Amino acid sequence: MSSTDRYNKTYPISWEQLHRDAKALAWKLYRNDNPWEKIIAITRGGLVPAAVIARELEIRIVDTVCITSYDHKTQGQASILKSIDHSGENYLIIDDLVDTGATAKIVRQMLPEAHFATVYAKPEGKPLVDTYITEVSQDTWILFPWDTESQFVAPISTR
Repeated sequence: MSSTDRYNKTYPISWEQLHRDAKALAWKLYRNDNPWEKIIAITRGGLVPAAVIARELEIRIVDTVCITSYDHKTQGQASILKSIDHSGENYLIIDDLVDTGATAKIVRQMLPEAHFATVYAKPEGKPLVDTYITEVSQDTWILFPWDTESQFVAPISTR
């Protein structure tokens, strides 16, 4: 399915907004009584928020799970490129976004006891995460700062 068929809206995220939202997620994840042992970032989108959260929560061990399922043109079958063999107890899984939940289901099976947190969540994937900051509609394509660059945009009015 083409992203143009599935997504009717766009939601641009700046580096500053992503940093603020990732820090807000860190606040929600903070626990003084039993600190998290490790962060598992889902690549590639989870790398930036995982770095912010690792800093804020003073977590020094960061690993990755590498899964590919879609690009800017299509969404397809998920493929595991790098896995982790652990129950996930006391681990944080961090991703930028949960969309349809396809990737989230795989990671949940891989690390069933981990706490799954995303910065952004869509309705189809939201039930699979434990913590998130911002919900966006299912038909919205999020334009992350690493996927965009500044350029001229024509005015709304063309008179």
